[in-house]
Amino acid sequence: QVQLVESGGGLVQAGDSLRLSCKASTHSFTDFVMGWFRQAPGMEREFVAHINWEGENTDYADSVKGRFTISRDNTKNTLYLQMNSLKPEDTAIYYCAANYNFPFGKVEWEYAFWGQGTQVTVSS
Repeated sequence: QVQLVESGGGLVQAGDSLRLSCKASTHSFTDFVMGWFRQAPGMEREFVAHINWEGENTDYADSVKGRFTISRDNTKNTLYLQMNSLKPEDTAIYYCAANYNFPFGKVEWEYAFWGQGTQVTVSS
């Protein structure tokens, strides 16, 4: 089991940067593959990025590749998403998620645990 709490969202302008954090309450953070998803108004939740247990392997949605960086600090039980060159189309609620079994997980059903989300709004 793990509880996830996101933070760091806010209102920024296009071209700005933002770093999201996700604090995990668990004694075994390294048991979990971690991911970020987002949901824009009127849209389905979509994959953004994931990172494996020790942080050696990452993958990104094409829409954020080269602009976003996922990382984790296993000593702090914390997942991060560094977002640079933000665009209005990045506006969404961002969720962190955790799974035990899917190191390349890109779909919602692969993730058993979810945070409550943090709002990111990018103005043009």
